[in-house]
Amino acid sequence: MHQSGFAGAMNFSLRQIRYFLATAQLGQVSRAAEQLHVTQSAVTLSIRDLERELGYTLFKRESHGMELTDDGRQFLSHALEIETAIEKVRNIARTNEFTGDITLAASSTVVGYFLAEHIHRLSELHPRLQISIRELDRQQITAGLLAGEFPLALLVTSNVHDPRIRTQTLVDSGRRLWVASGHPLLRRSEVHLADVVHEPLMLLTVDEAADAAARYWGEYGLEPNVRLRSTSIEAVRSMVANGQGVAIASDMQYRPWSLEGKRVETILLEEPIQPLSIGMAWNADQPAAPATQMVQDYFRKRYLDPPIGHKGTRRSARP
Repeated sequence: MHQSGFAGAMNFSLRQIRYFLATAQLGQVSRAAEQLHVTQSAVTLSIRDLERELGYTLFKRESHGMELTDDGRQFLSHALEIETAIEKVRNIARTNEFTGDITLAASSTVVGYFLAEHIHRLSELHPRLQISIRELDRQQITAGLLAGEFPLALLVTSNVHDPRIRTQTLVDSGRRLWVASGHPLLRRSEVHLADVVHEPLMLLTVDEAADAAARYWGEYGLEPNVRLRSTSIEAVRSMVANGQGVAIASDMQYRPWSLEGKRVETILLEEPIQPLSIGMAWNADQPAAPATQMVQDYFRKRYLDPPIGHKGTRRSARP
């Protein structure tokens, strides 16, 4: 594996860093281009130029999208540090002046696969902002928001149906089929849900994922062969990697290696499946305190604001 680093003469732009980060986080050039409000060719050329300048490959171009190489994963951590440093420069005044605290509620998926990076970045940007986190399920989060126990939550927004709670989706993480390395379905040019229905299915149940699965299986009139129901993504990953069955889970939850060091591959199914939507939720009747507003602004700027110099529409909050 190439040893990533910044030694030698490097000449890459902040635009290339931004395009790389969007592609790494969304997994597809088309989705990155949509978020950035640019053409797909602009993103593709930018990444190719960046790889040429660095001297190593950042992505493996797969039929289902863009997968980071080992070097790409190392570069990702550096790119996030660069982006954080830029944000710190832009927020010097607020960083030096603001002092406050906030308690955030978050569901299990958010805590495990989304929140850690952002808590670190918020701490870097606003060192005097004290953030506490409570991991709760959706029902507890809804009750806590309505009772005023905490002002803001991050969770699977598609699960929130109470009209008193406002939500704003930040990121949609597509769901793919997970299979063991060498699985026969990897040799097919197209894979449909009907091809999966007789495979032993490892069903993830955390954050009401089983309810989402029931909806998309039911939409196509199919009933899966469920072998395991588990709230543990690592249990599901290990079972799949060891050839005990398949799973359908989000790109956000995907990691290529199980705890035993065995490979998990992904396949993009032909049928459209509702993505895992992660976002913010708050009490519609409760005014936002300064710390709450600061955290909301951070996430909106991170995921919803178009890049400087581009015009685009923002995803509005749902009442």
